[in-house]
Amino acid sequence: MPLDRMLGLFETARACMPVVTGDAAPRSDLAGKIIANVFLENSTRTRCSFTAAAHRLGATTIDLLGGTSSASKGETLLDTCANVAAMGVDGLVIRCSDTCGPAAVAGALGLPVLNAGDGKHEHPTQGLLDAFTITEHLGRTDLAGLRVGICGDVATSRVARSNVFALTRLGADVTLMGPPTLAPDDMATLIDGLDMPGTVRVVHEFDPHLEQLNVLMVLRIQFERHGGGGVPDDYRLHWGLTADRAEHLPEDAIVMHPGPVNRGTELDDAVCDGPRSLILQQVTGGVAVRMASLLDCLGG
Repeated sequence: MPLDRMLGLFETARACMPVVTGDAAPRSDLAGKIIANVFLENSTRTRCSFTAAAHRLGATTIDLLGGTSSASKGETLLDTCANVAAMGVDGLVIRCSDTCGPAAVAGALGLPVLNAGDGKHEHPTQGLLDAFTITEHLGRTDLAGLRVGICGDVATSRVARSNVFALTRLGADVTLMGPPTLAPDDMATLIDGLDMPGTVRVVHEFDPHLEQLNVLMVLRIQFERHGGGGVPDDYRLHWGLTADRAEHLPEDAIVMHPGPVNRGTELDDAVCDGPRSLILQQVTGGVAVRMASLLDCLGG
């Protein structure tokens, strides 16, 4: 995404925040529009966030969930979305296991489509909301020199990929951290050939790098994507962000997590609920960013 478009979304999201927090009345920009949430993979935060965002803008939503849709009977993603589109919806929000599935649907149907996560590929609005949360916390959008660690199950994480693109676009230096099975070396090439002011690297140690980080984003271990392998039995011992380990972060460093959190594995309660944590701010800001994204795609 071009920098000017990203910053424009942040500006719109900032204007939407009072609506999200209840300090301003809901808007009517999308009054009369119907948005279909086609979620063929499980979701709590993203689906509810998109629904709240649409309602705050005056739109109506319909939800189509994987276990209750004809996709469970073998219908293709495109056929499912084509049938929903034929009901007269104005836009689609899609989460699916098909890499680039939302883009394929958008190309075939010509409707506005927002990608709410496609397989192991990307989760664009999560990357945007995480970057927005960081910039709001710091009070600046130029992240040059900011050192961000993304730790854990990087290999299967669409969140990690989208965060790399968003944060390096803003100038941050990103370190992907995890054991080799979860943080493969080739992920250091994610932004090769792209004109990004920031950098990305991969390391396979945790503790020696903590004192260098301004932001530490911890990822969920996606056991369902590993088929029972790839996750070390001693993961918490070497990679869990315990209260003791968090003490090695710089005093003003912040901790983030896209959720859901496996407490006691990825994060200790004291860190998850502690003063460093911006996890709930991510959720709140996520509604504002998704309001901005809906306006960008459907607001004319």
